[in-house]
Amino acid sequence: MHTCHAALIQPSRARTLLCLAMLASLVLSACARTTRNAGAPTPAVEAAAHTRVEDLVAKSGAEVAIAFQTLDGRQEWFGRADEPFHAASTMKIPVMIELFRQAEAGLISLDGPVTIVNEFKSLADGSPFSLGPDSDSETDLYKAVGETRTYRELCDLMIDVSSNLATNILIEGLGVDNIRATTEALGAGGMNVRRGVEDNVAYRAGLNNTTTARALLVLLEAIATGKAVSPDASRQMVAILERQHFSDGIPAGLAPGTLVAHKTGSITGIQHDAAIVFGDRPYVLVVLVRGMDDEKQGNALIADIARAINGAVTAR
Repeated sequence: MHTCHAALIQPSRARTLLCLAMLASLVLSACARTTRNAGAPTPAVEAAAHTRVEDLVAKSGAEVAIAFQTLDGRQEWFGRADEPFHAASTMKIPVMIELFRQAEAGLISLDGPVTIVNEFKSLADGSPFSLGPDSDSETDLYKAVGETRTYRELCDLMIDVSSNLATNILIEGLGVDNIRATTEALGAGGMNVRRGVEDNVAYRAGLNNTTTARALLVLLEAIATGKAVSPDASRQMVAILERQHFSDGIPAGLAPGTLVAHKTGSITGIQHDAAIVFGDRPYVLVVLVRGMDDEKQGNALIADIARAINGAVTAR
C-alpha cells in the first residue's frame, strides 16, 4: 500500500474509556431497537459481540470507528461513526462512483482512452508534483506514461491494487468538485475528498482527504442496493470491489469463501477497511483504525472486530 506520514493523536486513557462506554451504549441501544424475526440472533449473542469488540479496542490502545448495518436494516451498530479520520485509500470509492455517474450521463465512455500522465498540481499552491513507484502499491502504470489506458482499466487499478497514479489521473479528469457533489447527493457528507494522493505540499498544510465510518457505510449501502448511479452501474462497482487484492482486514475475520466487496486504506498509523459482506444476511461493515504503527497489527484488529460482528449476524 502507499505510504506517507500521518500526524497521530494518541488518546488518553480517560478518553479511551469514555469512547468505549459510548460505543457500548450505542451498540446496546441499537440492539434494543432491532426488529427481530425467527432467524435473528438473541440479545445475549449481540451483547457478547459488543463486549468482545469493546475488549479488542481497549487492548489495542488505538482510536477505532465502527459503522455496521445489515442491508435489511434489522441490525446496526455505530461507534465514533461520525468522527473524521484520514481517509487514506478509502476515498477511492467516491472517485469510482463519480466515474460511473459520468459514464451513465454520457460524459465519458468507460472504454474510452485516457492518456497516462505523471504531473499534477498541488491543492495548496498549484506547484507541480509527481508520484513515484516506490510509494505506490502498483508500479507498471508508471512505465506507460505517454500511452493510453481506458477509464475502466484505470478504475480497476485504483480499486483492486490501490494504484495512486491511476487515482490522480481519474481525479484530474473527473474533477474534485464533481466527486464531492455526487458524494453529497448520496448523503455521505462525512466523506471529504479534497485532492489526489501524495500531494505532500497540501499534506503539510493540513489539506487532507477525510472520512467518517458512517459516510463510507452510506456509500457502500448505495452500491450494494443498486442506488449508486443505477442498478447496472452498482453491479459493476460491486464486481470491481470483489476483486480487491488486499484481504488482511475484514475478509481475514470471516469464514473462507465468504464473498466480500471492499476497499482498504493504509498509511502510516492508519488502517481502514470498508466492506459489503454477502451471505444469508448481507451487511456493510466499516472499521477505521488510527494510532497503530504496525500495519499487520492494525489489520489483525480489523479482522478480529469483523469476526466478532459477523458472529452476531450469523448466530441462530
